[in-house]
Amino acid sequence: MSESMAVRCPDCGREHLYAAPAYPCACGTPVAPSLNLGAAPTAVTHRTWDEDWVTVRCGSCGREDQWPHPELGCACGTVLRVPVAGALRTLRPRDPHGADPSVRPRTAFQPVTIRTARDAVTAVALYLRWLGYRDVRRADQRQPSGIGLAARGVLAQVDPSVRPASLRDVECLWLTAMTESTDCVYFSLAGYANDARDRADGLGVSLFVLDLTGTPQPVNGAATELVATGSGEA
Repeated sequence: MSESMAVRCPDCGREHLYAAPAYPCACGTPVAPSLNLGAAPTAVTHRTWDEDWVTVRCGSCGREDQWPHPELGCACGTVLRVPVAGALRTLRPRDPHGADPSVRPRTAFQPVTIRTARDAVTAVALYLRWLGYRDVRRADQRQPSGIGLAARGVLAQVDPSVRPASLRDVECLWLTAMTESTDCVYFSLAGYANDARDRADGLGVSLFVLDLTGTPQPVNGAATELVATGSGEA
């Protein structure tokens, strides 16, 4: 279990007991940022990638990944960014048999409920890490729609809009990925137009649909194969 701390809202004065959520590393070990018990929370008034994510090292395999910065929603409507300590902590599993925890089969994906576009990006970033991709970050190049994520060996598009992804959306992602000599994956909340799915099959673009539970579902052969094999980077 991660540690708990009292968090007081600076706007209304309410006090909450908060524990940072733990997320599974690709090796299966749960990791969580260490909270700064002596610092006060701050209200989130605007968002940047650097402030929304924090780097945590897995104590079992040594892998470093970026995870969502701890946040808490107060009943008054204020979103609080909970301070983290400079030294980040890993939750080590206890193995009574003394087995090496650094070599494990991939565990079940733990989804994040999608309520906002940021939640969709968080869910996809976690899913990419679950597939084995390293160093997930914002993509350098912007796409015509949605939000781009990049990692070693892959370019991903997150489309949280209410319209199905179009043929142009899929082709733009594929063309950008070709210029970077990398694979590409598309995640859409509203699904895909028929011609977009046909084109993705021809280009080898993996297509996933996001449901509101935050669980990506493969909708073509390339995506199904990716789920089965993982990235090969872990």
